[in-house]
Amino acid sequence: MKSFDWKAEAVPLDERREIIVPGDARETIDFCYRQFLQIGSDAITKRGAFAVALSGGSTPNAIFHELSKPNHNKALDWSKVLLFWSDERSVPSNDPDSNYHNAMHAGLSKLPLLPENIFRMHAEMDIENHALAYEDSIRKKVPSLEFDLMMLGMGEDGHTASLFPHTKGLKATDRLVIANEVPQKKTWRMTMTFECINMAKVICVYVIGANKASIATKVLSGAYDPSFFSAFT
Repeated sequence: MKSFDWKAEAVPLDERREIIVPGDARETIDFCYRQFLQIGSDAITKRGAFAVALSGGSTPNAIFHELSKPNHNKALDWSKVLLFWSDERSVPSNDPDSNYHNAMHAGLSKLPLLPENIFRMHAEMDIENHALAYEDSIRKKVPSLEFDLMMLGMGEDGHTASLFPHTKGLKATDRLVIANEVPQKKTWRMTMTFECINMAKVICVYVIGANKASIATKVLSGAYDPSFFSAFT
C-alpha cells in the first residue's frame, strides 16, 4: 500500500487533542479509510497484528463500506486484523440497531477476516457477565491493552461509546468493559470505559454533518467536563 502520512494533516487543539478537517463529507470518508489502512499496515509490520475497536454510526459504516471494496482486499493482511467493538446496544446480532450487525452489513463481512478474530459484544442478555467476558477477551488478545485504533463517534448530546452524560459508567475504574445503565434511553449498553479507550495508540472521534457542528463546538471549546461531554476527553 502506498504510504499515507495522515499525521501531517493534524492540527494541535490543546495538550491532549488534535483536530483534522479533511474537507467535505466525501473527502473526510476518503481520508478516514486511508488512515485506517495506514494504521493497520503499520501495526501489522511492527507488531504482527492490528487491533481495532469499531464504533457504530453512519460515518464508521461509510468507512467500512469503502474498506470492503474489492481493490482493498489486499490492502492489508486481513487475517491479522482483530475486530472489537467500543460499545453495543442490548439487542441480538441480527437486529438493525446492532453496531455489530451494521458494521458487517456495511461491508466488513466481504473482507477476508478470520471468524476467530471477530469479537462481537454479546449485550442482548446477561450483560454484566458478558462485559466481564469481553474484558477477558481483550486481555488475552491484546495483552498490552493498547488498541492500535479506537474508532469512536459522537452523539448529539456529546457522548461517545455508550458513556452517556451523568451515567455511572463515566466513573468506572479498574475496568475495560462494563454494563452501563442509560436511564435517558431506558436501556443498558455494553461499553468500553475511559480507562480502556484512553490507552489506545490512536483515538479517532469521527464527526460529520451540520447536526453535530454545534455540539462539537461546545465539546472542543468548552470547559473540560467528562460528566457531561464524554467525547474528545
